[in-house]
Amino acid sequence: MTAHYATTDTPIGPFTAVVDADGAVLASGWTTDLGALLPVIHAALRPAAVEERADLGAVTRAAAAFHRGDVSAIDGIVVRQRSGAFVEHAWDVLRTVEPGRPVTYTEYADLSGRPAAVRAAAMACARNAAALFVPCHRVLRLDGSLGGFRWGLAVKKWLLAHEAHTIAS
Repeated sequence: MTAHYATTDTPIGPFTAVVDADGAVLASGWTTDLGALLPVIHAALRPAAVEERADLGAVTRAAAAFHRGDVSAIDGIVVRQRSGAFVEHAWDVLRTVEPGRPVTYTEYADLSGRPAAVRAAAMACARNAAALFVPCHRVLRLDGSLGGFRWGLAVKKWLLAHEAHTIAS
């Protein structure tokens, strides 16, 4: 399979998305380094070839709209990731966490149907290849601190502040 990728400028740096032939997001993040994105795609979905495009249509429009303030623009974008049943379910649950209303890892585990599986919920965030579209940045430590984020804590902090400001407006 040949996938496509495109990079969009955002207020917090370049954002690159990789999509499959159907336009589903396989990986995304705030980088221009394709080598940082391809390895996080599940082996069963990893493309044999990747070609650059100037624009990925709905994916590029959604990422740009989100960064401009339409934080719901990412909601309809199809994402394709693979893992075990709990992690895949947990990724679906992440997409239901409302912008501007982050949850703790404990709350996220509870929302995912396994209240005692806090570490598994955290692992789902860490293994999420489709940053932004599967908004793992909306999960915080129990004490409210940021925790980790593949694209850096400055990006996570900006995303949370952007969503909080947009919702408050």
